[in-house]
Amino acid sequence: MTKDRLSALKAAQSDDEQDEDMHVDTGNAQYMEEFFEQVEEIRGSVDLIANNVEEVKKKHSAILSNPVNDPKTKEELDELMASIKRTANKVRGKLKLIENAIEHDEQSSGAGNADLRIRKTQHSTLSRRFVEVMTDYNKTQTDYRERCKGRIQRQLDIAGKQVGDEDLEEMIESGNPGVFTQGIITDTQQAKQTLADIEARHNDIMKLESSIRELHDMFMDMAMLVESQGEMVDRIEYNVEHAKEFVDRAVADTKKQYNIKVKHDGLRKVSKRQRYE
Repeated sequence: MTKDRLSALKAAQSDDEQDEDMHVDTGNAQYMEEFFEQVEEIRGSVDLIANNVEEVKKKHSAILSNPVNDPKTKEELDELMASIKRTANKVRGKLKLIENAIEHDEQSSGAGNADLRIRKTQHSTLSRRFVEVMTDYNKTQTDYRERCKGRIQRQLDIAGKQVGDEDLEEMIESGNPGVFTQGIITDTQQAKQTLADIEARHNDIMKLESSIRELHDMFMDMAMLVESQGEMVDRIEYNVEHAKEFVDRAVADTKKQYNIKVKHDGLRKVSKRQRYE
């Protein structure tokens, strides 16, 4: 498969050169040969990320469908996420090196060189594919966050603790799993399991938000890589904002939520005093 792709890439190079009636010396041919190999290496890495993203989706479904915590599945999920991060950083670095080399050659030999146009086309294609795969990963992460949040909401309902959506977001963003368990009686095994599940899902959300922030930085960097492609930049910026939506919401509403909470706590204290008087 790799040889076929390399042959196709080299054939495209040959066609362009014939159309331009340009002579390629041995040194330049060797350079392009190495470039095509690098292209295939990057494409393989992006395909690996795409495959791992599909595995992440399966792990998410397995975790949420399991009534009890499964440390092995969560460990496998963590390994997949770490692998995606490592590979994505390598791809980003290699694409940046190609971009820098293209810019250097444009300044020294001009933009009319057929080989240079081939390299720019390959770089653009790889960048687009990389952003598409990472966008899918970002969507997978944010979807899982919502599913975890829904799971926490249901478990709190089961435990008899009614919490609104804004209060739930505030509790999640506090980073303290203890806020979910306050006032809940754990005198049965079922109640203990419910609380354990709530804390596990909260921990998942904390990891996800860290991953989303890391993805945000990567998207911004990729936006610079494809800044000449206006439509693609718009798509990246849209997905960046989507990725940050859950992280920024609590920060933007902190003052409002705090005032609501203070008012609620005050009314609850008054109610308790009236009950005991």
